[in-house]
Amino acid sequence: MPSRSRAHDYRADSGRFVRPHPPRHGHERTEYTLAHAGRHVRIGPVTFWIVVGSLVVMAGWTLATGTYFAFKDDVLARLIARQREQQSAYEDRIAELRAQVDRITSRQLLDQEQFERRLEQIMRRQATLESRAATLGGVADPTPTGSIKGRPAPLADPPPATPLKASPISDTVTFAAPPDREARLESRAPPPSATRLADAVTGERAGIVGALARLQASLDRVEARQTAALNALEENYDVKANRIRGVLADLGLDGVKKAAIPATGGPYVPLRLRHDAGTFERQLYRVNIARAHLERLTRLLSAVPVRKPIAGEIDLSSGFGVRVDPFLRAPAMHTGLDFRSSAGEPVRATANGTVESAGWNGGYGKMVEIDHGNGLSTRYAHLSEIEVKVGQTVKIGQIIGRVGSTGRSTGPHLHYETRIEGEAVDPQKFLRAGLRLGKSL
Repeated sequence: MPSRSRAHDYRADSGRFVRPHPPRHGHERTEYTLAHAGRHVRIGPVTFWIVVGSLVVMAGWTLATGTYFAFKDDVLARLIARQREQQSAYEDRIAELRAQVDRITSRQLLDQEQFERRLEQIMRRQATLESRAATLGGVADPTPTGSIKGRPAPLADPPPATPLKASPISDTVTFAAPPDREARLESRAPPPSATRLADAVTGERAGIVGALARLQASLDRVEARQTAALNALEENYDVKANRIRGVLADLGLDGVKKAAIPATGGPYVPLRLRHDAGTFERQLYRVNIARAHLERLTRLLSAVPVRKPIAGEIDLSSGFGVRVDPFLRAPAMHTGLDFRSSAGEPVRATANGTVESAGWNGGYGKMVEIDHGNGLSTRYAHLSEIEVKVGQTVKIGQIIGRVGSTGRSTGPHLHYETRIEGEAVDPQKFLRAGLRLGKSL
């Protein structure tokens, strides 16, 4: 039997014995002995606990492995379900972003179509305004009354407050036709995010809208200037026509409708205004009517002797009416005006007309008589030279002779008469009418 002095024997299963041994070299140490079938194995405590720990680890690993194999289907199912949820959420997000991109693209296409329509409307309006500007350039030509050389002369200066200008669209904002829509979309790189794309589209649309608004405002200003120019033209024509009517009424010629008509002709085509005409067309129609009336009045006025026969300041030596005859010193009727002037000064026609007589005429000396139509005629007497012939057509301001002292005259001067239906009337009445017209002559 083993000694029981400091250790005890332990019986194990299967005939194993564990016997602690006393420590060697005087130190207390516990050893473990494993016996089986007559064989004994001694191990120290460190080795013992390493073996025990290894057995515990192996037991835990075995338990974990068994648990894994027992529940691996459930774990895999959970992992697969979670992965599917993440994939579904990702696909939903992609679909949402794609829908946002589609909405933004659709809105951009709609905006581009609207931009194209507005741009086309603006281009049509620009072409219309340019055409109106050309029309205004023709309408704004001064109405002629006659000139020295037979060319038209203005009745009055055009109104300075509303000068006509050419259209400025091509000098403001120039738009090119937008590129093809499909090519533009295909060439565009995919945006990093829908928010940035929306911001970019919004900024681009704001820029386009601003440019269109500025161009539209510029066209509005051009149209307003054209409307103001038409208003000024219509008012100017009406003022000049009323002035001429007033002068003709004062001269007793307001009922005269016959005037010298230039060489014109053609079939009669009545002027009609379209039923769908706009404000500009209606206003232009009124301006053309006013201009036609003014041209008719100016043609009539061109045959009325309201101009001076001699250039420069008027120096009357004898007026119209009763006076003392310079030769007989007796009361006599003076049928015209005597303009004091130097010999050889040019004498000019005071209105358009035809030379009725040109030569010596008794006390008149060398005389020219011009028929102006409508019963009006003028006489230019005491001339030193005659520079026109009978039947010749003369224009306003054309030189018809030179100042002299022929006939019953006491010195160089021009005897000037105005006659209506053969009866002498005071020429100053016509000259005062010419002063009223002022720059209209």
